[in-house]
Amino acid sequence: MKRNKVTMAIHATFAALLAGTGLACTAPADTNGPSLERFYGQQLQWKSCDDPRLDPVGAQCADVTVPLNYSQPQGETITVAISRMAATDPAKRRGVILSNSGGPGGPGLDFMVDVGAAMTPDVRARYDLIGMDPRGVGRSSPVDCHWPNGFGLQSAGVDAASFAESVASQRDLSARCAATEGERLRYFTTRNTARDMDVIRAALGDTKASYFGTSYGTYLGSVFTQMFPDRSDRIVLDSSVDPDRYGAIGMMQDMGPVNEAALDLWADFAATHDGEYHFGTSRAQVRRKVMDLIEGAAVDPIRLGDFAIDDHSLPMMLFVGLDDPRNYEKLATQVRQIADAAEGKPVEISPELNDTFSFMLNAQPRDNSAQMAIMCGDVETPRDPAEYLRNIEAARATQPVFGAFANNITPCAFWTPPAEPPTQVRNSVPTLIVQSTGDTRTTHQGAVAMRRALSASRMVTLQDVPIHWIFGNYPNKCTYDVVNTYFRDGSLPAADVTCRAD
Repeated sequence: MKRNKVTMAIHATFAALLAGTGLACTAPADTNGPSLERFYGQQLQWKSCDDPRLDPVGAQCADVTVPLNYSQPQGETITVAISRMAATDPAKRRGVILSNSGGPGGPGLDFMVDVGAAMTPDVRARYDLIGMDPRGVGRSSPVDCHWPNGFGLQSAGVDAASFAESVASQRDLSARCAATEGERLRYFTTRNTARDMDVIRAALGDTKASYFGTSYGTYLGSVFTQMFPDRSDRIVLDSSVDPDRYGAIGMMQDMGPVNEAALDLWADFAATHDGEYHFGTSRAQVRRKVMDLIEGAAVDPIRLGDFAIDDHSLPMMLFVGLDDPRNYEKLATQVRQIADAAEGKPVEISPELNDTFSFMLNAQPRDNSAQMAIMCGDVETPRDPAEYLRNIEAARATQPVFGAFANNITPCAFWTPPAEPPTQVRNSVPTLIVQSTGDTRTTHQGAVAMRRALSASRMVTLQDVPIHWIFGNYPNKCTYDVVNTYFRDGSLPAADVTCRAD
């Protein structure tokens, strides 16, 4: 169903009015009234997780029953899989830390294994760490649209003809989801996941929940604080989105400039190792080599292993490799393999590069359609392909590699409109925001915007490091100390903090 600009403006005004009264953030189904008692009061059955990372640390798992549609709690139900790593000192236990690993659509059942490893012993003593596969993901009533490829995002390519291919493929992905998942697709949303989290909190027997989320998980955490402020305890948001730009437009567009900046850093690395990679001895020469590969792949896809790499997929391979500066050497080796294949040389594709392209280009037993289900179900996007093409062309001069990805059309352009308006995040729940300045997924300015939206928050900035997800992923004593102090004592810094790489 297509909506015109007038209808969209009315919709936005209506949402703003509701936000002003608080009704947009606390619908009747957000409280545990009589209709939800059976969910909030359920007894969980704990069992072995049957997971190679969770079982060795003594975690247990359970399935939590929740309504598919919270406005019809007597209707269909689904289950949400959670894991629990118990507090190491029951006498000091003060509660639970819920979590989300990002995505959206990322499984998180074992996520707290990594986060817990970054915690000091006195923090681990106090909390049960709760991992979760959010609704529609992993073991939690998964969305599976049976896509012909595993990944729902792609670059629009080098010209209008390549963009037309994107429009056709993204329309097809949306149609497959509508055909396979039907009406239930509308209920795999962030707001419903936040409601699930409150049910999980109650089922665990706690009056409040602390939280650690990274990437998209920062948006989910902020939505939880907006919908359930009185049930929010110590909240940490690591690598944060701008809550006002979340979705398949603003959040994606913000990735263009930061990935171009990260590509510059990688090009500098490759140029200083020209004797090994042979891309050129300057940033400009390395960048020119990358563009030559992309432009050449548009005309004649590069055969590597079982794959035909074109101008839709090659920029995405670079995007995958730029999220962590510790991977620059690996990325350079992979680009060298692609360049050799483009020159007709015999190349044995590395296992990791094979896995990247396999997920990106081939059908999977479990594809990433949950990501699109959540993003498209949360925020409506423009329907007219011409609008996307205009944005792509406008970005090419300053974003030659990633502008066509960051501004490309997605399946959301063909999706059923969301069941609810998006959440406007504006509250004073005490929150700690952790962010690097060079993050290629969730930008530093996005975290600054989250800092403004959460008026009682404090922010820790890891300066001059292009890393996505810090605590539990990128050791940094300054950052880790602030996070552990907050979880241990509930003490936010008196002012925002700037940290440097160790």
